[in-house]
Amino acid sequence: MSVDHLDRAGGPPPGAPPQEPDRSGGGRRPRRRLLRGAALAMALVLVLGVAVALAGGPRRAVDAVSSDPALAQSDQTMLEDLWLGYRDDFLEEGTRRTVDPVDGGITTSEGQSYTMMRAVWSDDQQTFDESWQWAKDNLQRPDGLLSWRFGPLTDSADGTYGIQTDRGGQNTASDADVDVAFALLMAHSRWKDDDYLYDALPLVGAIWQAEVVEVAGRPVLVANDLERNDATSVLVNPSYFAPYAYRAFAHVDPEHDWNGLVDNTYTVLEQLSTEQIGDGPEAAGVGLVPDWVRLDRETGQALPADLAATSGGSGTDFGYEGLRLPWRLSLDHLWHGEPRALALLQQQAPVLAAARDDAGELPAVYQRDGQRAVDYTSVAMAGGAIGALDAADPRAADEVYRTQLRPQYDADLRRTPERLGYYDANWLWFGTALHLGALPNLNTSPGSDVP
Repeated sequence: MSVDHLDRAGGPPPGAPPQEPDRSGGGRRPRRRLLRGAALAMALVLVLGVAVALAGGPRRAVDAVSSDPALAQSDQTMLEDLWLGYRDDFLEEGTRRTVDPVDGGITTSEGQSYTMMRAVWSDDQQTFDESWQWAKDNLQRPDGLLSWRFGPLTDSADGTYGIQTDRGGQNTASDADVDVAFALLMAHSRWKDDDYLYDALPLVGAIWQAEVVEVAGRPVLVANDLERNDATSVLVNPSYFAPYAYRAFAHVDPEHDWNGLVDNTYTVLEQLSTEQIGDGPEAAGVGLVPDWVRLDRETGQALPADLAATSGGSGTDFGYEGLRLPWRLSLDHLWHGEPRALALLQQQAPVLAAARDDAGELPAVYQRDGQRAVDYTSVAMAGGAIGALDAADPRAADEVYRTQLRPQYDADLRRTPERLGYYDANWLWFGTALHLGALPNLNTSPGSDVP
């Protein structure tokens, strides 16, 4: 069974700090930003001139201007600016293909799904439509699911791009398929265009057929479309679980037991949060799920996934993959009042908060026993983990926001001070939007008008 698609998680090699992002790229800035920059520059010249006259010299004038506080911006402006900066930095001009410049300019189905979710929450219909059209034209397979990896073809002499089959790129990633389908349903609710619903319906059905399998007689979302062929065990990424999306799918696809998937998702998460997976004290469960795990199809027993680590330690760590789960559980708790989501978040929050460093920042990777697996931090971990802290430890959530998320926005520049990597940029926005209460449930009654 191929698991080539698993290297899409990115992250630094074992034991190494995160790679320095490529700062050479970036899209063209909108003209209005250039005008704004010119206006700010002119204003600065005028202020300096006045300061020179009144303060008695250029050095004192520069010091006075430099000490001024940053321009006050509302939280909403911050989210809007981060979205505009993301479009400039990561969306290819003309196609709205989501590009990861650090990974050779590839595009993943995950990248398209993140762009689509952010676009619909940002009420940016044009970007949503262009991004979805590109995905339909280039990633969507005959069965409705999305191939996960697109980029330069190694056997092409002229730099042709396409599905990278030598990397298993024709296979799927179930989180991206779920997120794209959910984004389409949100788009249908927000913009009242039935085309989004008609695009979502076959994708929802295909997810059930190819990416939901029975484990111990109950439905589980597995990592990809290959797992259904393994009669012994299946690969699962717990951070792919999105029960709020399954609830929406149940409205538009009543033929399949999506509500049963919601219930069993929580059963599996409760198991993985407390069960010992593998050997050694670091494999003990204290509330954090592993990045990857295998489930025995007959018994449901959790087994370590035989994969190269995607973070600083073991594949059973809670790191660059697992960080997404608190955010997803928070949405189900906020939107649907799900007590099982809250109980899991209350387990996670004290473990996450206890490992903060002297500056109040969360480590990039945790062992499952709650110990720090690495000695560096990541914006992505803060963006995902803040979901648990918001639900169970608001004071710690505010501190993580203040130390790790809010400093990534410069109110004078109206963007990030330095260009972030693709993954950090997305989870900065998702975590900030969640913390600020800016992620409304747009699927209050999805599919109520399905013909």
